Amino acid sequence: MPPILNAQGLSKRFGATPLFQNISFAVSEGDRIGLIGPNGAGKSTLLAVLAAEQRPDSGEVARRKAARVAYVRQESEFPPDATVRSVLEAAMVRTRLPENEREAMLRETAGRAGFAEFDAEAAKLSGGWRKRLAIAEALVTHPDVLMLDEPTNHLDIAGIAWLESLLNEASFACVVVSHDRYFLENVATEIVELNRIYAEGLLRVKGSYSRFLQGRAAYLEAQSRMQESLRNRVKVEIDWLRRGPKARTTKSKARIDNANELIGKLRDVDARSVSTTAGIEFTATDRQTKRLVEFEDVSLSFGARKIVSDLNLLITNGVRVGLVGPNGSGKTSLLRLLTGELEPESGSIRKASSLRTVYFSQARELEEGVTLRRALAPDSDSVLYQGRVVHVASYASRFLFTSDQLNQPVERLSGGERARVLIAKLMLEPADLLLLDEPTNDLDIATLEILEETLLEYTGALVLVTHDRYMLDRVSTTVLGLDGCGDAAAFADYSQWEQWMRETAAGEEQTPKAEKRAVDPAQPAKKKLSYLESREYATIEQRVEAADERVRAAHAAIDDPTITRDPAALTSALKELETAQEEADALYSRWAELTEKVG
Repeated sequence: MPPILNAQGLSKRFGATPLFQNISFAVSEGDRIGLIGPNGAGKSTLLAVLAAEQRPDSGEVARRKAARVAYVRQESEFPPDATVRSVLEAAMVRTRLPENEREAMLRETAGRAGFAEFDAEAAKLSGGWRKRLAIAEALVTHPDVLMLDEPTNHLDIAGIAWLESLLNEASFACVVVSHDRYFLENVATEIVELNRIYAEGLLRVKGSYSRFLQGRAAYLEAQSRMQESLRNRVKVEIDWLRRGPKARTTKSKARIDNANELIGKLRDVDARSVSTTAGIEFTATDRQTKRLVEFEDVSLSFGARKIVSDLNLLITNGVRVGLVGPNGSGKTSLLRLLTGELEPESGSIRKASSLRTVYFSQARELEEGVTLRRALAPDSDSVLYQGRVVHVASYASRFLFTSDQLNQPVERLSGGERARVLIAKLMLEPADLLLLDEPTNDLDIATLEILEETLLEYTGALVLVTHDRYMLDRVSTTVLGLDGCGDAAAFADYSQWEQWMRETAAGEEQTPKAEKRAVDPAQPAKKKLSYLESREYATIEQRVEAADERVRAAHAAIDDPTITRDPAALTSALKELETAQEEADALYSRWAELTEKVG
């Protein structure tokens, strides 16, 4: 059967800047494609072109006859007078769903999306619930392909779990732009990275995100070897050209043409290899004090809603706290208690003397009308970075901004660019305590990885609020979980908090709730399996059995009397036995490590 969508030779540029050139992209039955790439690569534009919302500069998109494509944009906005019911009904009318089927479809779709009130005003819903409504609006059209642009940016962890379940059970194909690596791991059956470092403009690997990482590493290693080989060949040809052929024979002219072609190829490969990753490095102070902030029986409420109740929390130097909880559970309010913007209604908060706190707000507040130059350097053309005076243009280039952008108003920047500006401003302020509220929204995966590495090396204390479960597990030394009802407890990782929430919802007795003990992030609960370790543990027994079988086969080969008459075969068999035994030993050792964590 032909693909549902088949794009060939697509190119698109804005002004003089090409987003992508001459790329091909197909979507077939059952595909769940995760579309990734650096900020500015053109992922959103490619989705819009595939959905016929925009026209490419060149190339064409063929759509299977009568195929329906639904497209959910990054920002989900609705008219002021629209309700949940009216939004879904309008979508069903547009797709000409029979009138007698509409009410059942509306109730089923809205119910699965979690809506209890169909007459709620769409425009007044929170960002996460507007995103759920936009997805429900797409679902009632019975799409053959659903396209989602950064849906996890606005969903809380429960919403992300809902979306993962929805897509895994769906009969339609989907293409999802996302930088949430756990989401990609759980949902995608194929990953496509849109990036100019690839000769074809993109790299497509079947399998999960972890499988894609292996495929990309293999591709880049092969490209590196090809680049080095090409560089050596060019060096030989340049040396020959410098000597100058005395006779301009047909053969020498052909060699000159070949040399120029090789030089051009090398130039293209080198251009694709240029790094497009922001340089991020937070600076801690030289403070020797260990105890930075201590909460003692702190309680906070907004009206009848309890945020925290009798919370005891100690934050010391070097601790990295991941703060998790449902939307509305009070994560941002807890950060505002740490900054002093809010005061507790009871209890006390003690802070170290002259504590320096830096706060990254999810509001992404930048002064409108100011240029990028003045956002980074308000009073001059230089900044003080790590004790050195650095020109603002040089500093901006660390965050992938060009000199031309320095005089551009910040309100014209994309979400990812605004996030990079705010991170750049924070890096100029040495801090004892770094508070980050949803810093990952709109950042591409390469920048997320650099941010993670920086936070791992940061020597001060960190409190991190994020829906990015991968970052939580990788960066946090402990997870402080809120349940939305005023209770809090410390966990080793995100999966432990998730299990606690499930058990709490089921009404089971919970030790963390009963004890109401002090939360010491420096002493987290016993480490359990992370998500990737759980996947590894689920298959390790079968891999151990396969390794044992390989060892038995190697022994059988050596015991074969005929092998002694063939020295080369005997050497090969002995090497195979050694390799098989090493693999089996390593697997048994890893199995023991994972089993100890489970126990």
